[in-house]
Amino acid sequence: MKSKKLTLFLIASSLMLIGWSLPNNYWLTEKHSGYTLMYTSNDNKNIKDYNLLVENGISSVTTFLNSSFEKEFNIYIHSDRHSIDSTWQKEWNMPEFKSECWMVASGVANRMDIISPILWDKEACEHIYKETIKTQQLITHELVHVFHGQKNISPDFSNIEGIDWFVEGLATYVSGQCDSLRISEVKRAIKDDKIPDKLDSFWSGKIKYGLSGSVVMYIDTQYGRGKLKELLPLSKKSELLTTLKITEKELLKEWKTYIQNL
Repeated sequence: MKSKKLTLFLIASSLMLIGWSLPNNYWLTEKHSGYTLMYTSNDNKNIKDYNLLVENGISSVTTFLNSSFEKEFNIYIHSDRHSIDSTWQKEWNMPEFKSECWMVASGVANRMDIISPILWDKEACEHIYKETIKTQQLITHELVHVFHGQKNISPDFSNIEGIDWFVEGLATYVSGQCDSLRISEVKRAIKDDKIPDKLDSFWSGKIKYGLSGSVVMYIDTQYGRGKLKELLPLSKKSELLTTLKITEKELLKEWKTYIQNL
């Protein structure tokens, strides 16, 4: 009897300790139209500001593409890098994955994950929460990925071929990150003849955001918003080029001319 009592006491004590520790790690839920915010108690005081950033981002995406998100999704606001790394390791089936310091968020069809923005100064590099325009653009960028994932035949973009530049370029362009500075960098690269000869290589190097975003900008300008939206379900570069009725060489040539004339 004493042994059983001791066992029950230890179990009860363990449960009490678990219960007391929950507030720091437990996902709190805040339901909104079309999405649910998931966050920890550490962000109780920040959640209103974060929700405003999300609402602004959703509005920008749906206005730009003149279409609503097809499905509801979750937004997980992580309290540190370890938390988001653990999620990415599981979601991407990469148990040894460790994120680079500039990586603070991701988006796919059913979810967006982000390190609590107020912690970026401590948990990340290249991102400062108080730079409000850039913070908004980053969140909008990830929401474009959510929107795109809901339209694409590969919701998490794991089965795409040769269109990394389009996936990231779309998010860069729609979010407003394809700004004058990035365009000037692309212009300089064209002038110096440092542009890759294949679209597959556009999502690499120091100016990958400008390269990828400006090609999507050109497609939108040349072919129209409707045609741009037709590309969202596609998963292969060959499909995209066929839809645009153009060869890769011709597209790159016309894109260069467009950028040089901006």
